[in-house]
Amino acid sequence: KATPQAPIHSASVALQPLADRLREQMKAVAILHADETPVGMLDPGSGQTKRAYLFAYRTATGPPIVLFDFCTSRSGEHARRFLGDWRGTLMVDDYGGYKALFRDSITELGCWVYARRKFFEQYQASGSALAKEALARIAVLYRIEEEAAGMDASARLAHRQQHAVAALHAF
Repeated sequence: KATPQAPIHSASVALQPLADRLREQMKAVAILHADETPVGMLDPGSGQTKRAYLFAYRTATGPPIVLFDFCTSRSGEHARRFLGDWRGTLMVDDYGGYKALFRDSITELGCWVYARRKFFEQYQASGSALAKEALARIAVLYRIEEEAAGMDASARLAHRQQHAVAALHAF
């Protein structure tokens, strides 16, 4: 019996080999980015929506590959399942669900936005001179990244090595 969902199901079955191949290629890359975002999901039979999540994964080098993994919760187990036996470096926010991965041969890359936020909060709360200095030093790193934004990967690396390494050591 034909239903409105039948074409969607058929398409997802037909496209699964492509998704599997892209995931295989993605897992061959040493550095990945991951993030998750809430989405509304219709709860069948209740007429209500509940919160689900799209975990997004992106290659950091090579051909850009972006894959989404729809999950009914935000559990870190979803990232562990998706990445499987992959070992490399993972750029994530400070969400605790990824932390278990970093005990298993995956290296965490944190984002300066989250480190900066803590210094900003401390400066706002106390006027700390140390927090103010940290914000200024992070601003230098942000400027270095802005300068490198249009460069290809090798030029960006050289620019970071020339400028950011010294700024990080000074920090």
